Amino acid sequence: MRGTVLGVVATERDRVDPGIVSCTHCDLGSMAFCAGLSTQQFRRFMSVLGQSSFAPATTIFREGDPQQYLYTITAGSVKLYKLLSDGRRQITSFLFPGDFFGMSIDDNYAYTAESLTTVVVCRFPQRKLEHLFDELPVLEKKLLGATTQELAAAQEQMLLLGRKTAREKLASFLVMLRRRLSERGDGQALFFLPMSRSDIADFLGLTIETVSRTLTGLRREGLIALPDVNHVAIMRFDELVRISDGA
Repeated sequence: MRGTVLGVVATERDRVDPGIVSCTHCDLGSMAFCAGLSTQQFRRFMSVLGQSSFAPATTIFREGDPQQYLYTITAGSVKLYKLLSDGRRQITSFLFPGDFFGMSIDDNYAYTAESLTTVVVCRFPQRKLEHLFDELPVLEKKLLGATTQELAAAQEQMLLLGRKTAREKLASFLVMLRRRLSERGDGQALFFLPMSRSDIADFLGLTIETVSRTLTGLRREGLIALPDVNHVAIMRFDELVRISDGA
């Protein structure tokens, strides 16, 4: 039998190293923000942790709102976007379990976060989490890693928007999704698209018509299959990679 303490579950590994615990709030394993904490560290960590859930199409926070929490996704998916004064929208990221969001360079959120599906998050009050860093430097290191990943993703997005054709953009988008799912242990060729065609267009800087036409073209070439509007199957992944790289 497995013993539990304060939302902590002891695994087979814990019997070998009883000082390391796994959180029962999610099944992300080493991808969880709290992964690798000892029992004592986890108890301290739990003092600032909260959980929230959001229905699909719920605004979690808006651009310009005072920054209160940092979030990490344990289930579901989220989109981040910015709005121009005329209402045009640029989606900057699609986020999945294990991803962090809510970071800001000042005291206000720099973008709007909205749930694509039913979403469960762990949330941490910004100030209380900062106070924990001296006690638990591993958390500061993980937050720095999340910030670095965010910067790398922003650089990829600039390349995507500035230099690639519509066909290369769609190929890059599908390759990105497949790789993200593979990181989480889901290597299936067929996967769920939580975002709409409009969302994809606003992420890639295209029109909805161009997204639909380009996806249809990739399907006719036998590179992908589209069983329905919410699913895609990648049939020739290596060829999509070559297209995304501009070959």
